[in-house]
Amino acid sequence: MAKESPVSLKNLTVLGKEHLPSGGGFMILPSRLDHLDLMRLEALLGGRPVVYLLEQGAALDEELKAHLEKENVHAMAIVPHATDPGAYRAAVRGELKDGSVIIYLPAQAAAVTAPFTTVPGTKLEFLLKADVPVLPLQVMLKEEATTPVGPRHDADDRIFAFGALLQGEDVNLAAYQESMLKLSEQAFSSSSALDMHLAYAVLRGLKKHGSSNYVVDGKDEKTLRFDKVLAAAMALSRVVKRETLKRRVAIILPPGIGGLICNLAVLFAGKVPVNLNFTAGRAAIDSAIRRGELDRFLTADIFVRKMQSFPWPPSKQLILIERLMPKMKISIGIWLALSKLLPSALLALLLGIPKKGGSTEATLLFTSGSSGEPKGVALTHRNLMANVTQFGNRLAMDRTDSILGSLPLFHSFGCTVTLWYPIIYGLHLVTYPSPLEVKKIAELVEKHRVSLMIATPTFLRGYLRGVNREQLASLKLLVTGAEKLPTTVAEAFETKFGKRVLEGYGLTETSPVSNVNLPDPAPIGDEEKGYVWLPSHRQGSVGQILHGLAVKITHPETGAPQPLHQSGMIWFKGPNVFEGYLNDPKRTAEVIQDGWFRTGDIGRIDLDGFLYIEGRLSRFSKIAGEMVPHETVEEALVKAMGLENESSRKIAVVGVPDVDKGEALILLTAMPGGPEHQEILDLRYRLLDKGMPPLWIPKKMIRVADIPVLASGKLDVQGCEKIARAAAGV
Repeated sequence: MAKESPVSLKNLTVLGKEHLPSGGGFMILPSRLDHLDLMRLEALLGGRPVVYLLEQGAALDEELKAHLEKENVHAMAIVPHATDPGAYRAAVRGELKDGSVIIYLPAQAAAVTAPFTTVPGTKLEFLLKADVPVLPLQVMLKEEATTPVGPRHDADDRIFAFGALLQGEDVNLAAYQESMLKLSEQAFSSSSALDMHLAYAVLRGLKKHGSSNYVVDGKDEKTLRFDKVLAAAMALSRVVKRETLKRRVAIILPPGIGGLICNLAVLFAGKVPVNLNFTAGRAAIDSAIRRGELDRFLTADIFVRKMQSFPWPPSKQLILIERLMPKMKISIGIWLALSKLLPSALLALLLGIPKKGGSTEATLLFTSGSSGEPKGVALTHRNLMANVTQFGNRLAMDRTDSILGSLPLFHSFGCTVTLWYPIIYGLHLVTYPSPLEVKKIAELVEKHRVSLMIATPTFLRGYLRGVNREQLASLKLLVTGAEKLPTTVAEAFETKFGKRVLEGYGLTETSPVSNVNLPDPAPIGDEEKGYVWLPSHRQGSVGQILHGLAVKITHPETGAPQPLHQSGMIWFKGPNVFEGYLNDPKRTAEVIQDGWFRTGDIGRIDLDGFLYIEGRLSRFSKIAGEMVPHETVEEALVKAMGLENESSRKIAVVGVPDVDKGEALILLTAMPGGPEHQEILDLRYRLLDKGMPPLWIPKKMIRVADIPVLASGKLDVQGCEKIARAAAGV
């Protein structure tokens, strides 16, 4: 190995250094490695003999190429698709006999930002066929673990995270991926930027992007620049602080300028915003108010009159913003002037906002209750800062882009993705109070050149009628979540609008985003010249895992560990994962174990890190010992019944107890038709002809006026089960 001048390690954070073996030969498989990283790695190896492993003709950066051409540098080149695995294994083992360390050099890759790895799964599979001890190394850029309002990092700032040495049976792709995901979580979690107080972060964002970005209220076309949003929120925060000594404040408003300012004001007042689900039943709302210990409610006159069914508290507990804000013009003007004159740190000092939030509660959300009683999810400042950073850096949008905010603010996507994210990253925010009014939303998308739209499959169906292709032309990203994306909806949308629907995944408990599909990257060169191309989208999956999130799979019934590539219960661990349900240690203990969160969803990961959700455990039925996924059955029924172009959900499948087989499937349908008994027989024959197993075919059909759906767009599983159980007499 050629002698190099000493390399500085001052910009390097090393995690898991104790995993570096002191003796014996082994192979290091990194997520990526440039020339400077290689020099640092060799310095950490302390002068041990090194052999470089690369693919013949691989595209490497010029400095790496120059390094390989030096005297005494030993390298071995392979051609994975042509090299005999046996010969490769023998060659690698021969190099390790004298205790050398083999370092694999990944080729330059075309990838979207913050990739999990720059080595394709098929190549990793081949490399692991050497069947020698493997040391996983996650190399993360420090800038991938911070936001535009966080600390600045040099381009050379890195985090090296070494995993435990993989040996014997553990030298396989699933074990390597699981280790690399854990290392990604460790590296990302080490960032001090994640401890920033959310109020401090949004204050910095509003000030930084104050004159360049704005929010549009689509209801009345009112536009407000971020600097004026900041001034109004700071002025209102003083009122909120005076009005209550309680730590949490309720907000009952749809998406819009008012809802945005109220959430900011509560944060700036040093309190916790609680956006209440005003579409929930009275019992659920009363429970949220009681458990949240809420005594003040930010809302508007017009909303109080509109939501007559809401259990409104006495008027003295209401803070009606449209009455209050006109009286605050002088106060808002003063705060606007101060925001122009003073730096963010001094403004925060005036407001009493600390710089660090860490594990203290930042917001309280209540789960949708789609399959049970709503639970209080207390998300911390660290949870929200982590998640905004995770998907913000993955999406890589800029300050000329616009995001549509139409999902309810009590919905985790509506809160994190369309409130905190655009402010911190500096995107225009175009709001509308209801995601159901698709024609109006399409007009706003066209008028304001919206780049990013978040929706649910239920809401997307509405765009298939009455919306022109040209109206959605500006969209760069159309991401759907909350429920499984039916292939029929995705195909119909792409056919009509020429826009691929990118499915993502997340839960309230993960703040919420954990996965997202993105448009595939453009090639950076001819693959024949050794460049690697990494996919960012895979149909049927919910996308790759975001940086900073570890994943494991267990058997859904026994809890035994399973390989990532085998279907089972999905568990997450990361700084965006919540710490527990509000005042509910029993339900917390059911889902949190040693820092791992049990999602309740069944799925698997493929060789490139894409996650496939096969269904929520509550949406499986165990029939004669076999696990039957309701969503898969529903998709087959949509095709069999010719419902691909329906603008609203017309069917739902639920399970009910059955004496003979444990459970039976019931089909709820909102479609008119003839005798139910005859129709279910006809459907049965059609599905059998398509190859569906007999156990997967619904036993009974029930006609309903409408399929129960929650305000978030999710299927109301509880509501459907009540109907099915009543009809089945169980």
